[in-house]
Amino acid sequence: MTTLAFLGLGAMGDPMAAHVTRHARQGGHRSLVWNRTASRAEAHAHAHGSEVASLEQAARADVIFTCLPTSAEVDEVLTVMEPHLKAGAMWVDCTSGHPQAAPAQRERLAARGVTLLDAPVSGGTGGAQAGTLTVMVGGPAEALEAVRPHLAFAGKVVHVGQSGAGFAVKAVNNALLGVALWATGEGLAVLARAGVDLGAALDVINASSGRSNASQNLIGQRVLTREFPATFALGLLAKDAGIAADLTGEVRGSAPLLAQTAALLRAAERVVGADEDHTAALKLIEQMNDVELT
Repeated sequence: MTTLAFLGLGAMGDPMAAHVTRHARQGGHRSLVWNRTASRAEAHAHAHGSEVASLEQAARADVIFTCLPTSAEVDEVLTVMEPHLKAGAMWVDCTSGHPQAAPAQRERLAARGVTLLDAPVSGGTGGAQAGTLTVMVGGPAEALEAVRPHLAFAGKVVHVGQSGAGFAVKAVNNALLGVALWATGEGLAVLARAGVDLGAALDVINASSGRSNASQNLIGQRVLTREFPATFALGLLAKDAGIAADLTGEVRGSAPLLAQTAALLRAAERVVGADEDHTAALKLIEQMNDVELT
């Protein structure tokens, strides 16, 4: 019997863990869950049939999933779990982590006989609930094949390179989300000041070359409606765009647009609020242009 442990039951982690638990129960395996706020783990166990565990108990699992806010939180739980880890286990980190953190974490785990895969996900809370997330995986290909059957929350799994590559792809992907979101917001603000109906303008954009995921799936449903549902936090998008900017410097690259977007998102985080939905970043554009995108 394989024991699976899932650490971190936030907006993404909770439904991801539900899929892991369902898979475990169908295969006759154990499913453990942990969350910093214990009541969330207890609620998950009640709803899905998982078992609440301490970090020390979770450390004895054969496959450990983490889905935490940043690499710093992963380091914190690793420090607690390190002495109790089971040789031969796999650690699958679904956190949107920092590529620089991966080598040190990999070495710490390897010293305990544990293999690390950085495996951040994309697809939002809807994809997490549906079990259709895209998983970008860095680390040994053979380790990915060993854990692939347990990635019950995935619709698409892509091996993108060695340790840290998954984190790098995730950061750049989310930075591109930020670029499209911000640029479309600026364009709509200009059109609003020109007296154009934004619903009609967005309809045109979405049938033309200016369309993007932000214009098709986010702005009309969240910004123009003024709903801004709290799914993916603005602070996390700013963090990911910042990681992409860090990565640019590390590889001595040139990506001024990504860097500028990271700075704008950090400003929006401070003005609008880190816990607001990421689409609320456009409220800063509204203030800059003295318009409301409706």
